[in-house]
Amino acid sequence: MENKTKILIIGASGYLGARIYFDLQSKFSVVGTYCNKQLSKNLVHLNITNEDDVKKVVNDYSSKIIIHVANNASSKWCDVNPEAAMLLNQTATKYIVDVANQIGALLIYISSMAAINPQNLYGRTKLQSEEIVKTVKNGYIIIRPSLILGYSPNTTNDRPFNRLLKNLDEDVLAIYDTSWLFQPTYIKHISDVIQVCINRKICNQSIVVACSAMKSRYDTAKDILTPLGVKVMPTDAKESTEVFKDDLSELTELDLPKYTYTEMVSLIIDEIKKEKNLLFNSTLIKIQKYDNHKT
Repeated sequence: MENKTKILIIGASGYLGARIYFDLQSKFSVVGTYCNKQLSKNLVHLNITNEDDVKKVVNDYSSKIIIHVANNASSKWCDVNPEAAMLLNQTATKYIVDVANQIGALLIYISSMAAINPQNLYGRTKLQSEEIVKTVKNGYIIIRPSLILGYSPNTTNDRPFNRLLKNLDEDVLAIYDTSWLFQPTYIKHISDVIQVCINRKICNQSIVVACSAMKSRYDTAKDILTPLGVKVMPTDAKESTEVFKDDLSELTELDLPKYTYTEMVSLIIDEIKKEKNLLFNSTLIKIQKYDNHKT
């Protein structure tokens, strides 16, 4: 029997965590946790804001690699719920780091480009969590994505890409902002970088994972939805967020996977088409079974 590296993914039911969980399953021995929604029956319950719960679950599975992706990524939610945001996005990171040090685990922390130049509470909690993560004795990897796009097994979380799916599935009017520019992150790019870092034993690095192109929400929505038959309308939300462009030097220096914006869009469109075909075929099979039962 193949001896696979054992990985604990904390937050494997979220939009990003679910994709990482399913991407890494075939390569490693993966255990995932959930808090509110159990996306898979194989996931283990964990409330990361409960220190005792963190100690118990992490010690029970005693993985040598922990991936922490269990934060709330909404800056608006953080502003409205500052105490809860501090507990979930910062204090809980300390709980995970403490137990990682106890069992001698490598910690991979999913941070954000918002931590590079924090302009709100969300960015500040991510930056402070990065500093906490850097105290992991057995090594750390900090992944800094931008706005993440791409198909996830979790299609219900209120994340930017899932809003695009609503435009496609529910005939929701597609109106997107042109004012804020960012470097999009392809969701699979994060899994790819994590896998290479683990296989090559890269550690103690902070890595921005994104495309080099600067795009707006309108640009990404138009480029993904238009080929699928959805008309996208622009609006100027006059967002005041400062535009920051990273040179992605870590990807180059560490010889890590890269995706161009064009490659990302093409792959995302293919993912959507594939999933829609699977859903169509599944529905067709159910209808055929129902008709056969009736006859």
